[in-house]
Amino acid sequence: MSLNVPLVLLFALVLGFLLRSKSLGYGAAFVAVMFGFFLSSTGAADPMNDLTAAVVTAIRDL
Repeated sequence: MSLNVPLVLLFALVLGFLLRSKSLGYGAAFVAVMFGFFLSSTGAADPMNDLTAAVVTAIRDL
């Protein structure tokens, strides 16, 4: 998927902003988990990539 690098950068920026503003809640936890999945190459990365591709496709088709 060609969106991996931009998504990693996007999640890194959002996570950095949330940590800097001390906004620690469910949203920050979600961003941190997504950043970890995209950054790593675990077995869970493929389903997360598929989910993200489906969401991007759904948004694009609106």
